[in-house]
Amino acid sequence: MSILNHKTLVLHPKYRNLRTFLLSLPDRFKNNEGVVIHKGRNELRRITYEGREYVVKSFRRPNVINRFVYGVFRASKAKRSYDHALMFLQAGVGTPQPVGYLNIRKGLLFDQSYYVTLVSECPHRYEELFRRKFDCEEAVLRAVGHVTAILHENGYAHKDYGRANILFAETPGGIKIDIVDLNRLSVGHIGLKAGCKNLERLPATPAMHRIIADEYARVRGFDADKCYELMVAYRSVQPGQEEKEIEALKEYKNATSK
Repeated sequence: MSILNHKTLVLHPKYRNLRTFLLSLPDRFKNNEGVVIHKGRNELRRITYEGREYVVKSFRRPNVINRFVYGVFRASKAKRSYDHALMFLQAGVGTPQPVGYLNIRKGLLFDQSYYVTLVSECPHRYEELFRRKFDCEEAVLRAVGHVTAILHENGYAHKDYGRANILFAETPGGIKIDIVDLNRLSVGHIGLKAGCKNLERLPATPAMHRIIADEYARVRGFDADKCYELMVAYRSVQPGQEEKEIEALKEYKNATSK
C-alpha cells in the first residue's frame, strides 16, 4: 500500500477471516448497504456479511488540522474504541464483542475510520426506563451501579456515559449490561467525587439514584448516603432532564428543605 493511500487494518484473533469484509466497508457505506441505526456526527449501521450481522461505526472525517493530528500523532477513534473494548472485557464489563477496525490515511492526512463489533445481545437502552414500565427496573439500576463501580475501580471513566450508551437485557442469570460508544475514556484514579460526577449525564430520579448509589457504594466501599447526595447534586444541574426527573427533583428539594 502506497503512502498516498495507506490502510491500517486490525482484526481480533477470532475474526481474522473478516479481512475482506472490513476492507470493503468504504464501498458498502458509499452504496448505503445495511440498516442505519444512527446517523449524526458519526454513522452506525447493521450490515450482514456471509449470513451474520455486524454493527459498523463510521466516524466522521475530522477537520483539516485534526486530519493531520490523527494521521501522524493521535490514535483514531476507531482504534481507541477497539482498544477500550478489550480493556472493558478484561475488567469483566460487558460491551459488544470487538471484531476489528480500519483506518484510511491519504498521505499524512487521516481520512476515514471504521469500528466493527458483533451485535449486542442487549435489546434495551437505559433511556427506555423513562419511556415504558420494566418489572426489572430496580435490578437494572443495581446492575448499572455495579458495572460503573467496576469500571471506576479499574480506573476507567466513560466520558459519554449517557442514556443511549448503556444497554441492558433481562436474562435467566440476571441483568446483562453492555456499554457502547467507547472512544472517549478517561484512565486514572477515580475517587468518590469523580466517580459520582461521572454519572451526571445519566437520567435518574432521586429514588433511582438511591438504588444506583447503594450498589456503587457497596462495591467500592464508600458511604452510600454520601454517594447518593453527590449523584443527585451533580445530576440536578445538568440540562436535558426527563420530565419525570424534573418533577421528582422538585419533590426531593421540597422534602430536604423542610
